[in-house]
Amino acid sequence: MNPPLYSKEANSDHHYSADVNDEEASLVDTADKSFYTSGRDGTEDPSPKSLNSSSENDTYFAENKITIPDDGGSYAFSFRKLWAFTGPGFLMSIAYLDPGNIESDLQSGFHARYSLLWILLCATLLGLLLQRLSARLGVVTGMHLAEVCYRKYPTLPRILLWIMVEIAIIGSDMQEVIGTAIAFNLLSNGKIPLYAGVLITITDTFVFLFLDKYGLRKLEAFFGFLITVMAITFGFEFFTAPVRAGDIAFGLFVPTCKYCDDQATLQAVGIIGAIIMPHNLYLHSALVKSREVDNTKKEKVKEANMYYFIEATVALMLSFVINLFVVCVFAEGLSGKTNIEINEKCGDRNIKVNYSHVFPEDDEVIADMDIYKGGVFLGCQYGAVALYIWAIGILASGQSSTMTGTYAGQFAMEGFLNIKWARWKRVLFTRSIAIMPTLSIAVFKGVYDLTGMNDLLNVLMSLQLPFALIPVLTFTSNRSLMHDFSNGLIAKIICMVLAVTVIGINLFFVVTYIPQLPQHWAMYCLVGFVMTSYLIFVIYLGIICLYNVGFTIFDQIPEFNWLFLKNNHELEITTIASADNGF
Repeated sequence: MNPPLYSKEANSDHHYSADVNDEEASLVDTADKSFYTSGRDGTEDPSPKSLNSSSENDTYFAENKITIPDDGGSYAFSFRKLWAFTGPGFLMSIAYLDPGNIESDLQSGFHARYSLLWILLCATLLGLLLQRLSARLGVVTGMHLAEVCYRKYPTLPRILLWIMVEIAIIGSDMQEVIGTAIAFNLLSNGKIPLYAGVLITITDTFVFLFLDKYGLRKLEAFFGFLITVMAITFGFEFFTAPVRAGDIAFGLFVPTCKYCDDQATLQAVGIIGAIIMPHNLYLHSALVKSREVDNTKKEKVKEANMYYFIEATVALMLSFVINLFVVCVFAEGLSGKTNIEINEKCGDRNIKVNYSHVFPEDDEVIADMDIYKGGVFLGCQYGAVALYIWAIGILASGQSSTMTGTYAGQFAMEGFLNIKWARWKRVLFTRSIAIMPTLSIAVFKGVYDLTGMNDLLNVLMSLQLPFALIPVLTFTSNRSLMHDFSNGLIAKIICMVLAVTVIGINLFFVVTYIPQLPQHWAMYCLVGFVMTSYLIFVIYLGIICLYNVGFTIFDQIPEFNWLFLKNNHELEITTIASADNGF
């Protein structure tokens, strides 16, 4: 059996070389494949490719990879090559535009006006860094993040990680169901009730799933179309509203919070959970496998990493602009306004949606905002066209995010559990769980309870983020796995600081929400147990990450192998320092 991928033996003489000949490259490729497929018990695990051997269960690109043009062997920048690599980054960027993000955007604008734009910008840039690491892992190793976790973590932590990722995917799916149901309600002037909109989402997703039967590029083009719809619809609202360019620039580049109160502060820390989606890191590392890249040749890998980073940068900057549109629209027009003021405008516009229960005839200052109330406000302020355009944007957001969430779930299940499921089964599994609480609230409560779930679900995303962030940092910092493409010092520091910050934010959320829970000893015991378990697991993953990053102090702890590496020699992590490759 080959030495473990993490072992010191495996690290020696096992690296990329820019000047290897074809025969040597072939031998390295063969060795790599045996490394990647050897099981912990000495048997052969199915290789990443064999995980998708059945046409019924193939991930969307398994039999339809895009060939990268050679351009005469030149590695100079080429728009032709960039176009060939374009696709995965835009699919990934859809998670930055889901209904949960739109809800977070409008609340940021409503509560703090332009003051939180700098946090939105920073969160997007941090997301870009993490997406780059995720894509790099997929390109260099030929495996996506869940597959690497399957091979490198012991069984129990691996199963727990899978559960955390599934929770994040289901939570995201609930947001998409909520957004889609509200969009149908607004587009039909309330004739399609919320519960009916929720039920419609069961069928529409299955219809969209058949799109990939028409080819990978057509599927990617469809996602590009949905992003374009969001850019046009939310851009229309932006240019219709009387936004202030000076205030936008100040909010983007001056880290302050002029209009912040307690609610705005909560919204500020919630932006990170809304923007950086944990399952998106697993998704992106898999999507980059859709291109034919010879990862035995250093220059080919370097080239792929460059083009994927350029594409991801363009895609995330576009998503940032769309999010910016939404924040700015709601930063103006509602500040200090009363219900009766907006109600009168609704009457003047003669919109068909029942607005009296949204903005009643009283003198109370408007205290909150959500995607449903936001749509009604736009209709009252700028006319029915603005309401319908807003609803179309929300519908595009919900549908596109549902599709990418389905792929993320399929990659996670195949990678973590080595289980092959047809996509329709995967959709049925996720949507069945997501739809039950959503449908119950739609039937027995109302639109405000439904949209209010988005805030809690954004908190859930933030709580799950360490379970993607820490594994990404762990594996991309390991030189025996990533070779010359392992993380440099700067990337390690930024990711570790981000991980600590996210964990601190999560603890802040928990402490903030505890007083809102039922005051009962059983509830306190439950919360205490869940948070203690959460912290123990995060610390466990963090210690392995630190060891992988290069903290040799653990070598001097006799119990370390017994506590963390018992019966799992593949997890023995080399401490040979990687070259400082910057990011």
